[in-house]
Amino acid sequence: MFLSQQDGLKFSLGPENETTVTEFILEGFPGLDQRPQLFLSLVLLLTYLTMVLGNATIIFLVCVDHHLQTPMYFFISNFAFLEIWFTSSTSIKLFAILSSDQKTISPSSCFAQSYFYFALGCTEFILLVVLSCDRCVAICQPLHYAALMEPQLCLCLLVAAWAIGFSLQSYHLLFLPELSFCGSNKIPHFLCDNTPWFKLSCSDTSLLWKIDSLFSSCVLMGSLCFTLAFYMCILFCILHLPAASERKKAFTTCSSHLITLSIACIALYMCPSEDASLKTNKIVALLNTVLYPFLNPFMYSLRIRAVILTLNKFLARTVIKLFP
Repeated sequence: MFLSQQDGLKFSLGPENETTVTEFILEGFPGLDQRPQLFLSLVLLLTYLTMVLGNATIIFLVCVDHHLQTPMYFFISNFAFLEIWFTSSTSIKLFAILSSDQKTISPSSCFAQSYFYFALGCTEFILLVVLSCDRCVAICQPLHYAALMEPQLCLCLLVAAWAIGFSLQSYHLLFLPELSFCGSNKIPHFLCDNTPWFKLSCSDTSLLWKIDSLFSSCVLMGSLCFTLAFYMCILFCILHLPAASERKKAFTTCSSHLITLSIACIALYMCPSEDASLKTNKIVALLNTVLYPFLNPFMYSLRIRAVILTLNKFLARTVIKLFP
């Protein structure tokens, strides 16, 4: 077996002289000039660092303040942890593409990025259901909340969310390594998305298309239905609270969650179909991997009064220690 290059394609000749792609090229945004790409890379870097800092702040505050060590903040801190890894799975490579034009990626790295991108995304949908369930119990059954949402149950729900999310995408581990690529090695995207990747394969991907569509529909529609059902229960309970102050407090508690759910419906549930245009596919992917994770810490956590108070106390203590 030896390597050969023709027309910019990098492939190897197997024992039967069949060409096999050994390197993919993520085209990114080929229509952009160098200056717009550098500007976009700077925006992406600032957005990514802000996202990491915001989510890391949430995790840190929940760990150090015992007032925030409740089921709700336990799930929120794990959601923040998930967001960091979900965005990192694509943003780091996208930054390399835009800033230094490093577009090549090995098949194994492309396979790994695809698997973790969809597995972490699937886990995120399930965690949204868990978060809405937690808020439903807290508002509809406030007297039994502590007894129902005990630490062991919270841990089991969290482990189940991660296990289900990664298990539902386990077909990647079974089928994707068996795909062969013997034609073009250019992926017209900034990540190893299934749609353009499957189209490049010279293997029969009809079964993969069916499995991918089935699993995507089940995860998207299932999580959406459960989440909306929980929030309908919350809304029903809020409307039947006797005092206006109680209704306001309950609505304030879950208002940030509702905002996050609305953003999720726009950025995550409006996934392009197989026949959607490449431009639409890239726009939805950018919303999914950059904008939504960037807004999450501000909408979901840093608007909550208890988190703001904890952050202010920590900053005040830090300033006093630095400038006594």
